[in-house]
Amino acid sequence: MNENMEEAILYAKKYLEDLLSFFGLNTDVHATSEDQEVIELSVPSTHLNGFLIGQRGDTMRSLQYIIGTALKSQNFSHTRVNVDIADYKKNRAERLVKEAEQWFKEVQGSGQPKELGPMNAAERRVVHKAAGEHGLETESVGEGRDRHIVLKPAAATTDPSPPEEE
Repeated sequence: MNENMEEAILYAKKYLEDLLSFFGLNTDVHATSEDQEVIELSVPSTHLNGFLIGQRGDTMRSLQYIIGTALKSQNFSHTRVNVDIADYKKNRAERLVKEAEQWFKEVQGSGQPKELGPMNAAERRVVHKAAGEHGLETESVGEGRDRHIVLKPAAATTDPSPPEEE
């Protein structure tokens, strides 16, 4: 891990801890970077979980945006941030994969495409990855809050040999 990344991680960690202290929450934020691109910040479970997560994760995404903007303003090259509070995103991804397995079976059984409801980018990434592991094709369609996934059966492989004549 290069020095700039380590500095960016420490800056993001301290920034989030300082923000949380404004709400009277003095807690240690776990900070890492698995893939050298995204800074992962994990806040342990507290009495403020619901407040910090917000409706459907909106407050958590806002915290990500604020921290990413702060990193940019300090001229850090690493500004992508993922904030997870009380493992909300991790648990949501696990529930989403379980739910998606039913959708996959439906598409595989019917052979017909299935349009899913709108999802945020992180949720779409989870479904794209899981669908690929189940041999299905996916496509994201729509704009903004209406962006969603269409699950499709895998393209049939065509037999290159000509049909036999009788």
